[in-house]
Amino acid sequence: MPQGQPSVVPEDGLTTRQRRNRPLVAVHTGPGKGKSTAAFGLALRAWNQGWPIGVFQFVKSAKWKVGEENALKTLGASGEGGRVDWHKMGEGWSWVQRDDQQDNEAKAREGWEQVKRDLAAETYRLYVLDEFAYPLHWGWIDTAEVIEVLRNRPGNQHVVITGRNAPAELVDFADLVTEMTKVKHPMDAGQKGQRGIEW
Repeated sequence: MPQGQPSVVPEDGLTTRQRRNRPLVAVHTGPGKGKSTAAFGLALRAWNQGWPIGVFQFVKSAKWKVGEENALKTLGASGEGGRVDWHKMGEGWSWVQRDDQQDNEAKAREGWEQVKRDLAAETYRLYVLDEFAYPLHWGWIDTAEVIEVLRNRPGNQHVVITGRNAPAELVDFADLVTEMTKVKHPMDAGQKGQRGIEW
């Protein structure tokens, strides 16, 4: 295991081991590509540790076939690592808002209610709340409530939230925040997303 040295040792009364094993809230945000990809990479590590994993995809359509879904479900069913459950909550691409968003908004809220139930029951060790920053940014789900639920979650449950425009309050609350910045993207030159790269 890497033996990196922290730059600060807080005076919180915890031992190094206790501090190391605290459950984390991670946020992957920003306009660059790779937010969900990084979260699914984290899910692979969790699977390898035998952790049960819950993936909750907000906003993206249930009809879309996401490459990581098939891979993680197959791994989860293999019996070698942790269990993987995949939940889809959305109706369409997160960066395209249609005129009528009521159905999407209701599904996002339903998804959040399920996440709350699972956190209370300690169903998973890792939660991937994919594209969850969007319903927070759009005001569909109350950011203050999310922070309060995450602050008071029982046990040792890690949560990673992805999506552009993560609210500042969530960023301030989270333990680990990564902002993906775009330097260059093929779409800038008119190239559409492709199989094996975007899905």
